[in-house]
Amino acid sequence: MAAPAVVIDCDPGHDDFLAILLAQRFADLRGITTVAGNTSVANTTRNACIAAGMCGFRGPVVAGAAGPLLGEPQFAEHVHGASGLDGPELPAVTRSANEGEASSFLIDACGPETWLIATGPLTNVALAIRRDPGFAARLAGISVMGGSTSYGNITPTAEFNIWADPEAASIVFNSGARLRMVGLNVTHTVLVDWPFVQRVRELDTPPARFAGDLLAAFVTAYSKMSRQPGFAPIHDPCALLWITHPGLFGSVPARVDIELAGAFTRGMTVVDLREAADITAANADVAMSADSARVLDLLYETVSAL
Repeated sequence: MAAPAVVIDCDPGHDDFLAILLAQRFADLRGITTVAGNTSVANTTRNACIAAGMCGFRGPVVAGAAGPLLGEPQFAEHVHGASGLDGPELPAVTRSANEGEASSFLIDACGPETWLIATGPLTNVALAIRRDPGFAARLAGISVMGGSTSYGNITPTAEFNIWADPEAASIVFNSGARLRMVGLNVTHTVLVDWPFVQRVRELDTPPARFAGDLLAAFVTAYSKMSRQPGFAPIHDPCALLWITHPGLFGSVPARVDIELAGAFTRGMTVVDLREAADITAANADVAMSADSARVLDLLYETVSAL
């Protein structure tokens, strides 16, 4: 079976970095676009170029939006550090980003066979939808790491990627695209711990040492703000692996709306899981479970092969 064609729109970020490595191994990776989110777009673009160099991806890397559709950018440097990749010493960048702008690249590069894997704020995707009314319907689909059916991680109700640009998320979720949403309710069950970090480090190759330091910093950062110290959720690889390994995830169709105005709920994904909900109103397949052990196995195999 042929590997699915994907483009990754991301804001690397520790877990976005890992998603890029997985995409090069398990998908037909057609391009990477970057957006401000975990850190500035200058940093996310540099980090994407580092990931591309590490895994041997020679296709386009294109920078995108430096901030949300409305307001000022808000970064997650309390988790990812000022560079976006806190932990390892960053290697020299061996390639530069391509010319162009991300939303235009997405319009040109994404065809009917292409899955768009969105692991950061949805600004670039929303801009592409605004500029090309046929874009959303033309894609095979959009797999979003964002939102939650339960609690948030940046506010009590909102997950960071959606909260960082809720207007963009609302455009995407109302676009008519085939959507898959994997949120915190699932990604918080896919947990890296210190024994896994040690397994990766024991591979003792330059990429494995880098990945081990990356994961160690991620576990350390999450341990400082978690009720379960010693673990870090591997969010973004789930959005990629749901396309390359769909049997690893269980989901339900549901209506998802984005709260734009609530004083306590701005950026919340309002997921209608009521028994009496009108299934015909569903606009997304919402992940409800994951084979966490297999996800970690695939991550380990990918780092082993670098």
